[in-house]
Amino acid sequence: MDFTQDAASRSGGLLGLDGPFAGEWPGFAPRASQQAMATAVERTIAEGRTLMVEAGTGTGKTFAYLVPALLSGRRVIVSTGTRALQDQLFHRDLPRVISVLGARVATALLKGRSNYLCLHRFEQARRAGDAAPDHVDGLAAVHAWSRRTRTGDKAELADVPEDSPLWPRVTSTAENCLGVGCPFHAECFVVRARRTAQEAELLVVNHHLLFADMAIKQEGFGEILPGAEAFILDEAHQVPELAGQFLSVSLSARQIRELGRDALAEAAALSGAASVLLEPAARLEQALRQVRLALDTCPPRGPFAIIEQTDGAMRRLAELDEALAGLAVALERQAPRSRGLASASERAVLQLEQLRRLSDGAPADAVLWYELSSHGFVLHATPLDLSLPLRAMRESSGAAWVFTSATLSAAGDFSHFSRQLGLDDADVLHLESPFDYARQGLAWLPAGLPDPSSPDYTERVIEAVTPLLEASGGGAFLLFTSHRALRQAAGRLAAYSPFPLFVQGSAPRHQLLEDFRAAGNGVLLGAASFWEGVDVPGDALRLVVIDKLPFAAPDDPVLAARLESIRARGDSPFAAWQLPAAIIALKQGVGRLIRDVHDQGVLALCDPRLATRAYGKAFLASLPPFRLTRDVDEARSFLLARRPVPGAGT
Repeated sequence: MDFTQDAASRSGGLLGLDGPFAGEWPGFAPRASQQAMATAVERTIAEGRTLMVEAGTGTGKTFAYLVPALLSGRRVIVSTGTRALQDQLFHRDLPRVISVLGARVATALLKGRSNYLCLHRFEQARRAGDAAPDHVDGLAAVHAWSRRTRTGDKAELADVPEDSPLWPRVTSTAENCLGVGCPFHAECFVVRARRTAQEAELLVVNHHLLFADMAIKQEGFGEILPGAEAFILDEAHQVPELAGQFLSVSLSARQIRELGRDALAEAAALSGAASVLLEPAARLEQALRQVRLALDTCPPRGPFAIIEQTDGAMRRLAELDEALAGLAVALERQAPRSRGLASASERAVLQLEQLRRLSDGAPADAVLWYELSSHGFVLHATPLDLSLPLRAMRESSGAAWVFTSATLSAAGDFSHFSRQLGLDDADVLHLESPFDYARQGLAWLPAGLPDPSSPDYTERVIEAVTPLLEASGGGAFLLFTSHRALRQAAGRLAAYSPFPLFVQGSAPRHQLLEDFRAAGNGVLLGAASFWEGVDVPGDALRLVVIDKLPFAAPDDPVLAARLESIRARGDSPFAAWQLPAAIIALKQGVGRLIRDVHDQGVLALCDPRLATRAYGKAFLASLPPFRLTRDVDEARSFLLARRPVPGAGT
């Protein structure tokens, strides 16, 4: 498909030099790459095709898909990687674009049900006198907010942290929702949000919600997302992992425990019901504890075969099966007494089916595995190949599909991403960032570091980058491929670093980022989620350090099974999966440094394999065109020349 800009692209023209954005938007700079993407999206929607767009940082991809989406006259669903991005898109970007275009388009924001206050469960929590110290004030705050909110979206209530244990008590899941039998159904915030969503011409969702609905994962509203004529998935590099989650069958100790607690809460208002359910609920709680104790010697995650080989574990799972079956029988007898008990009865039957499916051995096309937490466990059955069900979903929709991100390819090759999603017939567009990386940044590859497997590797990395931290005056992200290395580095820096340290896990992510931005001279240490979705433009961030190439952890049982499948068909697991996946992950981390046309800084790539292994060239070829150096003095001089003047602000 030819995406050359021409007069046929209305969207590209609107984003051009003579368009309304250039005339009405302060600071708007027309970009050829943005116009090319808008042209491609416009044609993809019009012709019902599928498109993959890798748009480098600074392309302005949000406008490049919103403009053609709003002008298409079609029903479009835009899906983002996180709820935070979803809120930003709906509350900030979308109104701006609509205003400039003067468009009359009905829009709506829709999240998963666990994001909305459930009035029924809130009343249950109040009646139960949920007396945990951290719940008392929270319940009062929720009560006051419930009287004034129009949406019930918990993101409105800053007084109760997003990760507060109170939220699961006052929100619902697909399992515990009472549906039309709920006494608060007429006032339900979820029902209201879904009604609005059904009427929207442009609907903003997130990937979790999109795949929960498409995989028919008990979200209970499969009628909302079908009917769209186009789907646009931003931050699409996250799609394979999230799709795998929602195409899996999973059962957690938390789900089972909540079943018992919800059953007792529903029974509390009915004479005699609680006394009947108390003993089987207690047996279930005890069985859960015994399973977790039996798994104490197991690694934090692994194939289900480890559980089968662990002394006593299968026997404890059998006892859990028996206890869950006992509660299911008791609930079946009480179910006619209330809609809440009927719902709990249905949940018990479903959970029993899932437990038996997950403990009886995995089918040939799935990977059976487990995860452990401090007090619980999760059992999963994950499809070995996601491409077949995802291709079927996409084709059955009859819609246009756009997958976009700054990181979809390895050196311009999209095959790793497209193979996972079954996108064999998709059109491809690769757009370079408009940033002048050779002028704005410098990539430093330190010399003399040992092999990353060396026991003193993290210590040596900190020694190597210390001159750069001093030259930059802080303002640094240190990104690690493991939490163990992060902790080691934090301990070493805490002993002598003159800069304020912000360490992942010491505070909520959003708070760490706010404090880091405000400090101006901080050093933030992060792993995993901090490699992406972190946006700190300006002087607050001028140095990014990456300790190792981000090859996936070898203890991932799903990855291990997929690599073995690749090996069995005669291909190289490293070349076909591990290398392109690591390149895409590295591109995410590197993308933290230059976020704006005015940003400048140094990227420290510490892994010596970039220079000593043949595959190092593939990583370097996939990165933005920074100027490369191995000279620490050159890197220091670059930072010193651009170090903010104290007192001048950040």
